[in-house]
Amino acid sequence: MDTLTGLLEGPKARGAFLLKSVFNPPWAVRIEDRAPLSVMTMVSGSAWLLPDGGEPVRVGPGDVAVVRGPVPYTVADRPDTPVRITVDEEQRCSLEGGADVSRSMLLGVRTWGEADGSVVMLSGTYQEPGAIGRRLLDALPTVLVRPPSAADTALVSLLATEISRSEPAQELVLDRLLDLLLIGVVRTWLAERGGAESDPVIGPALRLLHENPAYGWTVAELASKVGVSRAALARRFTELVGEPPMAYLTGWRLALAADLLREPDATLSTVARRVGYGSAFALSTAFKRVRGLSPREFRTAAA
Repeated sequence: MDTLTGLLEGPKARGAFLLKSVFNPPWAVRIEDRAPLSVMTMVSGSAWLLPDGGEPVRVGPGDVAVVRGPVPYTVADRPDTPVRITVDEEQRCSLEGGADVSRSMLLGVRTWGEADGSVVMLSGTYQEPGAIGRRLLDALPTVLVRPPSAADTALVSLLATEISRSEPAQELVLDRLLDLLLIGVVRTWLAERGGAESDPVIGPALRLLHENPAYGWTVAELASKVGVSRAALARRFTELVGEPPMAYLTGWRLALAADLLREPDATLSTVARRVGYGSAFALSTAFKRVRGLSPREFRTAAA
């Protein structure tokens, strides 16, 4: 598994909230759903995305925006348009005075807003991304807006069609389309950004850790494999990745463990062996130290 695959393997939508929104200017919607990750694209018209504490970012026709939560944000036709509707953690839509318009503004299957609106926006919200995706989330800016060339236009068109359909297993179809859209956009962004993955020393080191996380790696052996001194590897790895090699490996192992723990038949001992811990106790201790809860508590919360 290469580093990019390791990062992008995490997001696997499970019953994601998808919606086609239709508006006529002026319009402004404040999103307070505290979702960890949202994706939106403009089918027609444009919008301004205003993250709390950040600068307004324009989202043009065909652009795709990725928003990392849980900080609230506003989407509007202009940066100065007053908020008219607020979306809460239950995806309820309320007017400024408190009136619930979640149902009264429905226009059809997963379609909401104003009839005959000139602005059409598709949005998908990950309610709980897989734990491996946490490393990707940590690498993303609060708001990432990419031009139409960064997304598969055929995929966006397909999503626009499928989002309003009501067929057997439709949620599963939409989940996978959302995943593909996110992965495609983030992949092009990461490729252009370069950084650790493209570094001639750290790139191979990361690939080794990702391909065999259960191996008993040391900094010395990792340095030997990539042909540099231990000190040089540790210094450059920390500079480009943001943490030392063994700290990164621990995080990667525990992220893998968290994803494996979601599998109902996986035992703690089996997961421990697959991610490089000698016993269930050793994994449990490390898991609680880093994540603040035991594997059992994590499993219960994720159920």
